Amino acid sequence: MDEIAKGIAGKVLDQLGSLVYEELSSAWGVRSDLTKLECTVSAIEAVLLDAEEKQASNRGRSLWLGQLKDVLKEAENVLDEFQYRVLQKEVVKRCRSTCKKVRYFFSGSNALVFRFEMAHKIKGVRKRLDDIAALKDLLKQQDANVPVSVIPIVGIGGLGKTTLAKLVYNDEEVVSHFQLRMWVCVSEDFNVTSLIKEILKSALGKIDENLGREQLQRLLRETLKDKKFLLVLDDVWNEDPIKWFELTNLLSEDYNGSNIIVTTRNISVATAMGTVPPHNLNGLSPEDCLSLFKKLAFKDGEEKIHPNLLEIGNDIVKKCKGVPLAVMTLASLLYLKVDEGEWKRVRDNEIWRLKQNDDDVLPILQLSYNHLPLHLKKCFAYCSLFPKDFEFDNLHLIQFWMAHGLLQSPNNENQKLEDIGELYIKELMSRSLFQDVNQDIELNSPFYYTFKMHDLVHDLALSIAKRECSVVTKESTLATEVCHLSISENSQEVTTQLEKLSKAQTIIFQTEQSMSLLETCISRFKYLRVLDLKNSSFEVLPSSTGSLKHLRYLDLSGNDIIKKLPDSICKLHSLQTLLLDGCFSLERLPKGIRDIISLRFLVVTTKHTCLSEKAVGCLDSLRYLLIGGCENLKCVFEGMEGTSPIFEHWLLHNVQV
Repeated sequence: MDEIAKGIAGKVLDQLGSLVYEELSSAWGVRSDLTKLECTVSAIEAVLLDAEEKQASNRGRSLWLGQLKDVLKEAENVLDEFQYRVLQKEVVKRCRSTCKKVRYFFSGSNALVFRFEMAHKIKGVRKRLDDIAALKDLLKQQDANVPVSVIPIVGIGGLGKTTLAKLVYNDEEVVSHFQLRMWVCVSEDFNVTSLIKEILKSALGKIDENLGREQLQRLLRETLKDKKFLLVLDDVWNEDPIKWFELTNLLSEDYNGSNIIVTTRNISVATAMGTVPPHNLNGLSPEDCLSLFKKLAFKDGEEKIHPNLLEIGNDIVKKCKGVPLAVMTLASLLYLKVDEGEWKRVRDNEIWRLKQNDDDVLPILQLSYNHLPLHLKKCFAYCSLFPKDFEFDNLHLIQFWMAHGLLQSPNNENQKLEDIGELYIKELMSRSLFQDVNQDIELNSPFYYTFKMHDLVHDLALSIAKRECSVVTKESTLATEVCHLSISENSQEVTTQLEKLSKAQTIIFQTEQSMSLLETCISRFKYLRVLDLKNSSFEVLPSSTGSLKHLRYLDLSGNDIIKKLPDSICKLHSLQTLLLDGCFSLERLPKGIRDIISLRFLVVTTKHTCLSEKAVGCLDSLRYLLIGGCENLKCVFEGMEGTSPIFEHWLLHNVQV
């Protein structure tokens, strides 16, 4: 990595030193900023000269070099904009054209706009480089010392990370082993000066609040000098390695044998801070959960007097799925209460509907949501439409998000929307909002894996999305603004409720539905983006499906009696995802499938020998093709030959048509 960084730094310096750059930067009034940029890059290049052999043994240096590489690329891109202007100027010199368009391009007003834009970009790059350059001395100091051991504890809110850290912190052997122990609650603000103050307060009891940064640093070094210490940093959210290096610079002198324990919900934080692999915290066993519940819901021995309540309590404990804070929250709601009906209401309610104190489980989990970037908040909330314990897979969830326009535009032409979706899933996993990741061994594909949401995390998603997303039952009361629906019952009451709505964008049928209800949905909801008819038993699909011009996701998988699709679905020009796996009676795809020009993701089971004879050259958007259960298939598309044994198992092709 550092060889690459040195190469980029050299290229940047070469660009900055050219006569043409000097001429243009002077003309456009940004020479001063470019000169400062040149000085900063030169200073960094000097540090890079001895970086290569030390990188492997210094984690801080490795991360620093990664950040440096990114910002140097940014600097290179900014300077390439200058290069483009240089080329344009050369063209003008050669052509000597009097074209008004060319004259305007180099006119005063146009140059002024360019000057402001470039000055802003250069200042931004220089600020980032200055911040990174400021760490070069820190890295040299760290070379001479063995850093303090940093042990991360990772898990979702309420799982017991802080409790575990406290048990370690107060253990008799730990107390006798360390000369100094300090505990700091970090939470959202990772301000280094504030953290130094809190560390000193934990060590000394009180300090002079008026001390400046340098005085605080000096006092911290004096306090820690020649001592083996244990520092707990509880509830850390900071992912910026620069801030972390600032702090560890003060904690990495001659403190061999000292330890720092970090509790966090974010695996990215653990990776940036830890010197050892993180300890991923699992939930309590069912037996331990029940034991904890009995201690908090009953007075000593009273559970024996109320065996009926204990039986209900056992059901309540099961819904907590090993999260101690959830057990404590629900048990505390029932303490000293002996009304069986009240216990049943707690058992049968979703936890997010229950009254919550500030230190209960849901508000604590809510912090995980609050810290999500804006683009991930809706992606997370939409997951509430799927039932508890639902097994997501990456491919289908990404297509579901894409159908609703939740994926940001790619940063470059080589990055696809599917790549953006993968990054979103990884980010939600890193924050413990997705878990139980499983690579499908049968499929044997590196592109496909499954995962789940913890029940309490699912409750969180329900509470966040309840005004937009709803699971529809006959007892439901739908808000008028609800536009994403998961229908779990088939009844007249459900149909009546749907007739009150008009702007639904998502319809997911979780159970078998009648044709009349389907036709009601199609005729009423013209703005549907997602129509999920998985495991349905419709012999035919209404031809009116073709009127859903906004539809992007159509799932007919698991329908083993449908024989053909209406030709009208070929009018769905916006359709991106078509799922037909498990449609074993499907005779053929519609001949006009080539007209579904936005189709990116196609999953097929069919009795036919060829998917389509005339699709090549027209399905230009197709990215993924999954084929299974196609015993008679001899060719996929025209010109792509194969034999049926090849298709006995699921295949995944990354298709570049």
